Amino acid sequence: MTTCRMQFKAAQAVIAARLTAFRMCYGPEYVSGKFMEWAEKQGVTISHIQPGKPQQNAYVERYNRTVRHEWLDQHIIESIEEAQEFATQWLWTYKNERPNMGIGGITPAQKLKMAA
Repeated sequence: MTTCRMQFKAAQAVIAARLTAFRMCYGPEYVSGKFMEWAEKQGVTISHIQPGKPQQNAYVERYNRTVRHEWLDQHIIESIEEAQEFATQWLWTYKNERPNMGIGGITPAQKLKMAA
């Protein structure tokens, strides 16, 4: 998935949660102008973490570490399609089967149902 598509998906989640700000680990030099226009139209403020301060975006850093250790390091990936398949399988498990201690030992899918 491209960085811009990931940014749009994350920003859409911010809107769905009715938040007004979106923190990014990418500096402004890496953010698409189209993304910035879209965020402005949606009323979402983009804030960037300070360079060299990954702890300001701890959730993303933790998620990235989990992705690396739980599926990237477990497979030899031969194609983009294969990477997408592994990612899809892992993400489904992550959201639906794997308890998350940060949200009380339930799955993200359960947390979402409780919020609805």
